[in-house]
Amino acid sequence: MSAVLQGGVAAVSCNDVYSFSKPNRGRIVLVPGLGVEGDIHAGVTVRHRSRVAADPSQPNLRQVHLIQSELFGEVGAKGYEVPDGGLGENVTTVGLDLLGLPCGTVLRFGLNAPVRQAVEPGSALDVLAAARRAVLDDDIAGTVAVVGEAIAAEFERGDGDTRPAVVITGLRNPCAQINRFRPGLLKEVLGRDEQGGVVRKAGVMAVVLRGGEIRPGDVFVAEVPARPHRALTKV
Repeated sequence: MSAVLQGGVAAVSCNDVYSFSKPNRGRIVLVPGLGVEGDIHAGVTVRHRSRVAADPSQPNLRQVHLIQSELFGEVGAKGYEVPDGGLGENVTTVGLDLLGLPCGTVLRFGLNAPVRQAVEPGSALDVLAAARRAVLDDDIAGTVAVVGEAIAAEFERGDGDTRPAVVITGLRNPCAQINRFRPGLLKEVLGRDEQGGVVRKAGVMAVVLRGGEIRPGDVFVAEVPARPHRALTKV
């Protein structure tokens, strides 16, 4: 691990039916290897409808969706009002640039205290098992390899850490639904840099390592893996 950074939780959201936005909740519960308890996108294999239609055997690397609230301030200044949960994220964060983190970064939420629900990370192995059964492209195979390293490292910790935790897998790929939510918003979260590379700003996706509650107001730490880093790509 090369660095530890810190941020906060502004809001948490989930929904048990398919919808673009998700309603805010007083808490959400992470379930290892599955996602957010009661959320429509929780599962070992892909749950987003476009991914299910393409190949339902693919591993679910999009169990938890996180967006930094700073994005909402940025687009708000351009006339696009986006509430917490508005882009379908489960966790709205503050104070940390999620998009600048590498693949394999582990986020740990709240305090390491016995009142938190602690679950061993073994269930996260189910995602790796699903990956072994599927035909993966090179980008996804590389992401799965990094996630596997993070899961292995979690087993080796042996320090009794009880905090809910996720490992970042990649970027959400913004789609035309965003323009149906707010006309014109897509261009603010999907563009190109000066070199012509695609820039995606609609948040990051993650797989659950350890279970437990996340609430608004919780702090979280980001444990950045040692170099060399794998940059985030769409998942």
